Amino acid sequence: MYFPKKATKDRILVVDDVYDNLLLLATILQHEDYEIKLVEDSKTALSLVEDFRPDLILLDVMMPELDGYEFTHRVRQNKALPYIPILLITAHVQSSVVEGLDTGADDFIRKPFDPDELQARVRSLLRLKHSIDERDHMASLREDFVSRFTHDLRTPLVAANRVLKLMREGMFCSVTPELIEIINTMIGSNTDLLAMVNTLLEVYRHEAGCKQLNVYQFNIQELVNEVTQQLRPLAEEKGLELKFQLAENVTEQKDIKSTTIAGDRVELRRVLTNIIGNAIKFTAKGYIDVDLNVAEDHVLIAIQDTGPGISQQDQAMLFERFRPGKHQGSGSGLGLYLSRYIIEAHHGSIEVKSELRYGSTFTISLPIDIKYH
Repeated sequence: MYFPKKATKDRILVVDDVYDNLLLLATILQHEDYEIKLVEDSKTALSLVEDFRPDLILLDVMMPELDGYEFTHRVRQNKALPYIPILLITAHVQSSVVEGLDTGADDFIRKPFDPDELQARVRSLLRLKHSIDERDHMASLREDFVSRFTHDLRTPLVAANRVLKLMREGMFCSVTPELIEIINTMIGSNTDLLAMVNTLLEVYRHEAGCKQLNVYQFNIQELVNEVTQQLRPLAEEKGLELKFQLAENVTEQKDIKSTTIAGDRVELRRVLTNIIGNAIKFTAKGYIDVDLNVAEDHVLIAIQDTGPGISQQDQAMLFERFRPGKHQGSGSGLGLYLSRYIIEAHHGSIEVKSELRYGSTFTISLPIDIKYH
């Protein structure tokens, strides 16, 4: 992969409590085109990291007050900083390479070192820094592109549906039953495309790591009931029975806390709407049962249908990205992929059991209480 050359010099922060060591390192690196800052005091150096934003830190291990291990640890704990490679330098045999790497350092070199070796390690770590910066930059560009692209798609789709609905109501001309049917088909297609666009944006937000869960305590029983009630008319249009029932151990418990969990209600609603909606979509006759059960430390939501079933081959790839099923009417495959992402972000799991011609059962497991970071 090609990485464009930086427009500015690479910045290197060199930290050592012995000034002669700083001069030696500066002398070794002076032949390269670097911007070098020498600092004797480790606490002062740590306070400079955010402002100077070095591309590499050369750090002595044994320093008073704040040693190299603690310095490294604090840099890695600072979420406001980008990734900065750290090369630990020590003259002490007892200095621990394991401890240094475990605290977040990227490389370790002992004195006395060969100047050529030091320069090679510096070049290697700077290449690593450039590649990671380029990756993060491309991810940012991708997220920005997807956000703008989906916004540009949503606007005309929403506007088109508004005009179509006015046409259906006869605002512009008289309409025949045949024309109403055509308009309804167009509205439905636009609505499906809009849902796909929204799902695509959510997928990229999760993959880019910029999706934050809004976690609070809520009653999962109420949420499942709401989604079921919302989707019941769709099932009834197809002559299907959509039922929501509680396990006996849940109905026997009068305390509402028995079905209270910690999670993002909006995101979990998205998952339930997708799974139950798919069951309705792919089931031609019969029923869809939604069951809620509570175990000691988690809740189980099972969505069972009498649809065509899913082959073992398709089940293995069902939750993968862009893996649509072979069933007629299958979408992009993003919905189940996003559902898996959301459930796993809640420290839960989602699985499917199915047999061709005998329907499918999707089971969602969610912890009742968990600490999110």
